[in-house]
Amino acid sequence: MAPHTAARRSAGLLLFRTTGGAGFEVLIGHMGGPFWARRESAAWSVPKGEYGPGEEAAAAARREFEEEFGHPVPDGAWVALGESRQAGGKTVTVWAVEADVDPAAAVPGTFTMEWPPGSGVRREFPEIDRFDWCGPEVAAERLVKGQRVFVDRLRDRLTGGREGAPHADGA
Repeated sequence: MAPHTAARRSAGLLLFRTTGGAGFEVLIGHMGGPFWARRESAAWSVPKGEYGPGEEAAAAARREFEEEFGHPVPDGAWVALGESRQAGGKTVTVWAVEADVDPAAAVPGTFTMEWPPGSGVRREFPEIDRFDWCGPEVAAERLVKGQRVFVDRLRDRLTGGREGAPHADGA
């Protein structure tokens, strides 16, 4: 396969916190930049990013969380949520980690692009412009369609779809 046709892969971490009973919330981020500025529905993402053939998915997930949230990954067991092929063809691998962080403490990384298009002016934008804790129903509305499956898988793990405690795999 030619290098330019290689499958694109991303990895990420979905932080979650329990809210009593079988309830939980996940930490997701609103995508930064002008294309997402006025959107809420399907404009949020699990902190994640692309990686190449020389990097392990778990290492990429850790790196991307730290770049997008601006702080190290909190301690905790990594719960594998598997892979999902996105509409654009990219395969995303996600782990969940139970932790409670302050979304306001995020210091997101940035990217540069020409804006407005054709202006010749290059501007810097945050990769993620804000983070928020939300329940599964709100996450289903906010997350891009191809990432909603990870919240469903986490719910299954937390509400009896698992045998025993989460195990650290890939931390």
